Amino acid sequence: MAWLAAAAPDPDACRREWERSALGTALLPAGRCWDVLIVPGRLGRPGQWLLDGLPGAGPVLFDPGDDTVAFFVPVGTAARWIGTGLRAAGDGSWILVPHPRRGERGLHWLVPPDGSGALTDPMVLELVLHEAAAALAEPGEHL
Repeated sequence: MAWLAAAAPDPDACRREWERSALGTALLPAGRCWDVLIVPGRLGRPGQWLLDGLPGAGPVLFDPGDDTVAFFVPVGTAARWIGTGLRAAGDGSWILVPHPRRGERGLHWLVPPDGSGALTDPMVLELVLHEAAAALAEPGEHL
């Protein structure tokens, strides 16, 4: 929890917000400790499954409300990422982040932060997203 809260301008206020918020969420700035790449769930969920267990994997959020998967990546990745249908949150962006030990209702972690500061390697992420997209593009599947 400390690693994630460290991204906040006031980490103590962030922790209090997680505890007091009915949703268990806090708004955190991207671009300080991490950037976030947000992909449609149809691509992001299989991408996360492919990423699971590989070196270079980091925290992953799932938002069932808009069916998106958010991968936490190193600072600067959002500015350099080129991809269609993806959103990037970097310097100047804010994202809603649930408590690291929050349950599976609403916005929640598919892979919670482990406190080590590990982030998803953008090159590994690109490869697994290509693999997931290729599987979706097989006959009978539609992106």
